[in-house]
Amino acid sequence: MAFDGIVTRSIVSELNNNIVGGRIDRVYQPEKDEIVIQIRSKGNNYKFLISASNNNPRFHLTDQNKKNPMEPPMFCMILRKYLIGSTILNIEQFLMDRIVFLDIASRDELGIDSEKRIVLEIMGRHSNIIIIDKETNKIIDSITRVSEDMSRVRQVFPGLKYNLPPLQDKDNPLDTNKERFLELIDAEKDSTQIFRFFYFNYHGLSPLISREFCYQADLDSRKKISELTNDEINILYKSFKESMARVQNNDFSPNIILNEQEDNILAFHALPIKQYEKVNGVIDKYDSISDLLDNYFYEKDLLDRIGQKAQSLRRTTKIHLDRAINKLKYQRLEYRESLDREKYKIYADLISANIHRIKTGSKEVKVQNFYDEDLEMITIPLDEKLSAPINAQRYYKKYSKLKSASSLLRRQIPRTKDEILYLENIMIGIENSSDVENLDETREELIKEGYIKGKVNDKKQRNIKSRPHHYISSDGMSIFVGKNNRQNDNLTFKTSHREDIWLHVQKMPGSHVVIRNAGKSVSEKTLEEAAILAAFYSSARESNNVPVDYTERKNVRKPRGAKAGLAIYEDFNTIFVTPNRKTINNFKKEN
Repeated sequence: MAFDGIVTRSIVSELNNNIVGGRIDRVYQPEKDEIVIQIRSKGNNYKFLISASNNNPRFHLTDQNKKNPMEPPMFCMILRKYLIGSTILNIEQFLMDRIVFLDIASRDELGIDSEKRIVLEIMGRHSNIIIIDKETNKIIDSITRVSEDMSRVRQVFPGLKYNLPPLQDKDNPLDTNKERFLELIDAEKDSTQIFRFFYFNYHGLSPLISREFCYQADLDSRKKISELTNDEINILYKSFKESMARVQNNDFSPNIILNEQEDNILAFHALPIKQYEKVNGVIDKYDSISDLLDNYFYEKDLLDRIGQKAQSLRRTTKIHLDRAINKLKYQRLEYRESLDREKYKIYADLISANIHRIKTGSKEVKVQNFYDEDLEMITIPLDEKLSAPINAQRYYKKYSKLKSASSLLRRQIPRTKDEILYLENIMIGIENSSDVENLDETREELIKEGYIKGKVNDKKQRNIKSRPHHYISSDGMSIFVGKNNRQNDNLTFKTSHREDIWLHVQKMPGSHVVIRNAGKSVSEKTLEEAAILAAFYSSARESNNVPVDYTERKNVRKPRGAKAGLAIYEDFNTIFVTPNRKTINNFKKEN
């Protein structure tokens, strides 16, 4: 998507109209790479979001509310120290690049007036938010500190002089004229495609707007510069100059182009984009560039952050799950061997009874088995490096060890099975998570269970208020679906009633599902819909004819000492359903 220099200029124009002269009331840092500044200006309250995230760096006014951490990060505290109560003096863009300066009038702790400058660098994974002292041009701090180990070209660290990022040798498109344009065209008379010419030679132009210049000039953007006629060059310059005149005059028309058939966004920009007319792109116009960016980036950024957290938790859980599966494999092998332990006692007894017949250095001995009714001969393997008495002692020890192991493994194997089921449920919970709070709950749970190093923040746990999925059946009954182990426990054992119908996919990890029947009978249609939800939010999501057990909630109990999300049930019936996303999307959902 084209968050380029033109979009940047349109945001700067909007900010100058709305928040310059405003007073900063509050500063928050909801994410490690994102700040929100609350501003009172011209009788209105504004929230100004600045993000230096790797995937979605941006800045704009926002209407979204984000949860803030219990304790503000250090950068947030520094911003509060210098910004709260200060006035925004000026907002300007550097050239046509994605670098913006916010000048702030503030007072230090001694009451002396001073100016601070916030620098917004929107540069992909190198994006940053930096506060500097304007008079000395020294860095006070930044949301991402860049040391010499990270970059030899440019360091961003408290106390250092602020230097602009290395600039490319490009022209400012607002200052161009036809003579300079033709000079650049002449220098590019090779295999360069037309649309590449623009963003190779001018600051702030993206491939999207470069293709738009070509489209408005009725030229194939993939055509080479060397193939252009003089008339085509003149038409191309006219198209380019007309668009730049709109930018110069801050005449913007924020718009998003949608592909309704595939239900996705093709592009957005601050200037009209018409190149998608041939593919039936639907133009959705906005009065405000901030509203456009707020709508576009909110869900995208949320999904990215959920994806990043989920990936980390998924990787950690998978490591422990693989270990538990391997552990069960070896426990079962050892247990099977322990069932055959009597033969080692027989070996030891027979060696002891035949010590006088066994020569030192023998690899085996063939003796009569007096434990067998037919007194058949038996061959006993020996360690040739050991004497007969020590070979016997070794077999006695092995017998004793396997006898003890058999008793221990009978207790350990069920625990390992429960651990595997628990971790599989964690994996399902991660896949089912639809917001960051669900993943935070899961992470706190894994810390509590010892799978992740860290300290359980009980205060944070109490403040996490995620809720299970809430669907409404065709008959108007509420169906609740737990998103993670903690929600499963709360849903089943705290918020449901004894007569509610409880569902779970049979013998597989999955979410707890509860039909809140309020004392009424549950129809087959509602039961089927709840069963589809239970199958969909389980490891059987991609399967057909999935068995789902259902029973009254009073028949479900939690074993003593069981991990979160684990339950056993009795007196149940089974229904077979086939889940699919299309069916789920058609269900009425309350949250």
